[in-house]
Amino acid sequence: MKVKLAETAGFCFGVKRAVDMVNEQIASGKRNIYTYGPIIHNEQVVSNFEQQGVRQIPEGDDLSSLEPGTVIIRSHGVSRKVREQLEEKGFEIVDATCPFVLKIHRTVEKYSRDGYFILIIGDPKHAEVCGITGWICGERYAVIQNEEDARNFSLETGEKICIVSQTTHNFNKFQELVEIIKQKGYDVIAMNTICNATEERQKEAASIAGTVDAMIVIGGRNSSNSQKLYDICRGACENTYFIQTIEDISMSTLQSFDCIGITAGASTPNYIIQEVQRECLK
Repeated sequence: MKVKLAETAGFCFGVKRAVDMVNEQIASGKRNIYTYGPIIHNEQVVSNFEQQGVRQIPEGDDLSSLEPGTVIIRSHGVSRKVREQLEEKGFEIVDATCPFVLKIHRTVEKYSRDGYFILIIGDPKHAEVCGITGWICGERYAVIQNEEDARNFSLETGEKICIVSQTTHNFNKFQELVEIIKQKGYDVIAMNTICNATEERQKEAASIAGTVDAMIVIGGRNSSNSQKLYDICRGACENTYFIQTIEDISMSTLQSFDCIGITAGASTPNYIIQEVQRECLK
């Protein structure tokens, strides 16, 4: 069996940075280390940190019940309100928010102050998007996910709109939705805030999927960028499988294929990717 492994598979810059920051806090010997929400969307990584004593603060939990300590803000970021609450409670804050996400926070803050309506392309329930909305000044914003949302979106003609995207959104779909909004006659500033790593990963995954008999996408079940990779690969290769670890797929399922492609989401550790690759090469 021939195996094609995507060069871009695995941790992106922002995820690696966040994981490294947690490891640094553990190595420092500090007591009461927390992450606000899962540090990244990978159950294996989060479980490993929990085994080392790092506790997770669920979204909206009562902070007053926690012992003082260090709170590491997840790679997806948090709202201004959450950050202020952490500061008020006296926690030491270590900000592991991806720099690309922080840039979106500053963008929506600035343009909302300047009177622009903020339109976010992404999943309204995703942690990153929830954090972004929390930096908008006022309530003049909306989140859209698909073509139907874009076509149903309506404001007064001539309204100033600033469009940003969840960093892990599908690049082609982002462009399509922006074009739909522009055709409505608004004064539009569109910011392509999809990170370069996401765009490159999606392009490489599509390229590999179009040349293999089967495609394996490795990622956390709550990982937005991994799900986007699956959707892209499924469009190019009918035999596409989404897994978290090697245990999620039987090698007998793949034995009939001559060539298999492998890619992985930005929150997938290298050891999981390597394990899948080794099994496929047996």
